Amino acid sequence: MATSAAFFDLDKTIIAKSSVLAFGRNFYKEGLLSRRSIARGAVAQVVFMLVGADEKKREKLRVAMLDMIKGWNRDHVASIVREALEEVVTPIIFAEALELIHEHQAAGRTVVIVSSAPEEVVRPLGEFLGVDDVIATRAEVGVDGAYTGELAYYGYGPYKADAIRALAERSGIDLAESYAYSDSVTDEPMLRVVGNPVAVNPDRDLARVAKEEEWPVLNFTRPVRLRDRVPVPHSPLAVSGAVAAASAGAVVWWLLRRKDRAAA
Repeated sequence: MATSAAFFDLDKTIIAKSSVLAFGRNFYKEGLLSRRSIARGAVAQVVFMLVGADEKKREKLRVAMLDMIKGWNRDHVASIVREALEEVVTPIIFAEALELIHEHQAAGRTVVIVSSAPEEVVRPLGEFLGVDDVIATRAEVGVDGAYTGELAYYGYGPYKADAIRALAERSGIDLAESYAYSDSVTDEPMLRVVGNPVAVNPDRDLARVAKEEEWPVLNFTRPVRLRDRVPVPHSPLAVSGAVAAASAGAVVWWLLRRKDRAAA
């Protein structure tokens, strides 16, 4: 029997900023990054936030990133990420995303993070959040355990959609009954591969597509530490969590209502 799933982009959908740049200080401390590299990364982040990045800019950034990490040891990178995960990433997780993930899990759906960020960053975070699986960029590694500067898989654009289809075929997931969430128009193929696409904090182009297609739009605004999600009666956090849950529930209701209308 087929099941359904919920596929989440990571950067600016589950967390409030670039997951790779979030670890810049830690990579610098370990001698993997120079001050200049961090500064250039910060500039790139500003570009993404203000105007987005077209295909050519993204390709240049991808090539620059691969060149930067060439020679890094994969196990060393993974250990840095795991040790710094709670300090670096958990404070920038959107509370609204957590509520939505929990809602899908409660409904029995498989929850998958689908990201162009490196698997060494995405998988530990996925384990921390308790999701079922992750799809992420995989860099090639040589026999010495170091990155070669090439990619084995690029978790970007149409490649995300291809990976989702492959996972669905392996796992018996009904994509027509599944959900996908992203902030970027580059993830339009991923959003279109499911029956229930949702734009989250959409960039200008995705906002236009969502309006044309009548997709629901969510705005996540409240980064919160994961360990602070313990409910406290009458506390502002508990109230805000209820609001986030209501918002997520409203989207699910809207999608189901639209399906009923279409079937009528």
